[in-house]
Amino acid sequence: MTSIPAPGGALAGLRVLDLSRILAGPFAGQVLGDLGAEVVKVERPGEGDDTRRWGPPYLRDAEGRETDVAAYYLCANRNKKSVAVDIATPEGQDLIRALASHADVLIENFKVGGLAQYGLDHAALRALNPRLVVCSITGFGQTGPYAARAGYDFLIQAMGGLMSITGAPGDAEGAGPQKAGVAITDIVTGLYATIGILAALAARARTGTGQHIDLALLDTQVASLANQAMNYLTTGVAPGRLGNAHPNIVPYQDFPTQDGAMILAVGNDGQFARACAVLGFPEWGTDPRFSTNRARVEHRTLLVPLMGAATRQRSTAAWVAALERVGVPCGPVNTLADVFADPQVIARGLRVDLPHPRAGTVALVANPLNLSGTPVTYASPPPSLGEHTGAVLADWLGLDAPALAALRAAGAIG
Repeated sequence: MTSIPAPGGALAGLRVLDLSRILAGPFAGQVLGDLGAEVVKVERPGEGDDTRRWGPPYLRDAEGRETDVAAYYLCANRNKKSVAVDIATPEGQDLIRALASHADVLIENFKVGGLAQYGLDHAALRALNPRLVVCSITGFGQTGPYAARAGYDFLIQAMGGLMSITGAPGDAEGAGPQKAGVAITDIVTGLYATIGILAALAARARTGTGQHIDLALLDTQVASLANQAMNYLTTGVAPGRLGNAHPNIVPYQDFPTQDGAMILAVGNDGQFARACAVLGFPEWGTDPRFSTNRARVEHRTLLVPLMGAATRQRSTAAWVAALERVGVPCGPVNTLADVFADPQVIARGLRVDLPHPRAGTVALVANPLNLSGTPVTYASPPPSLGEHTGAVLADWLGLDAPALAALRAAGAIG
């Protein structure tokens, strides 16, 4: 589908200066842009965001020829304007100060102290613009013994405990810790950044002043352990890896079928009884070893193989149809090709196609928010490096052509 931008997004009139790169910060900036904010992505001339080069795969043009636009970069940078500024130059530093003076929000993910050497740290910028909300994203936060360390999603998934509970159990084939298939810590950090920014803006509406948000990948990962963290804190026993099984609910995992596998996600005893009837073993629903979730968790090593032997007898589609008829949550294990061909995904508009100057059109994953009064808009594709440098500096700062030419000559902008 192709989206036509609607006037007046929820954050219309908000100006965001995005100095971040890779994924967590840019993802937050993209969400704000989707909601109507004007997001200016500040990048190093000639280099830009690291993810511009993180490929293959690369976007292909209308003739099928590979461009130099990495798919990774496309995932987190729509609805932004790219401005190429070299903050290592005095003139570039002055530009960032001037832009920050006109901004509502600044997002950055430099190492702790990385912007202070340029006089662009949050304290300096907020002294120029007390209303500015600055969100600093780092691996380990602004304080603590690890503050100076660099942090990457894969590393944080390990250090933050996620990999200790992800992967096949110790006695299974291929056992060992596994990371998630996407950089989930970065994504969740980007969402927390968005929440923190919106909270700070709400506070500013009452107080008139902005604030600094200190957000760490490690903090976010630990906070995201949810029930598994509470399993440990409640008992003192660290949960281990269970593959696709759930630590607190049975049956809640994948099961083999005649042609592959399906997911069975039983959430209560009634659903379990109905599932047993469909599987052809209604007696399991009243068996004291299985009739309650507590009993099923205690006897999972007995129950799960019995259920697996039953599910092997029919195809995934046959089981899903039969179980859905009686209200038992279940589904296939889809590939991404299956996902984007799924009628529900299509009906919900989770793919959007935008015009792109290099490829004709570019397909992107839609924002999942559905706001009735101020819907998400898709105004522009991820920008080329420095595409809007002149336009933004003219609009925000009133710089004319000779001033822009002088900045280019000084190497401050690209």
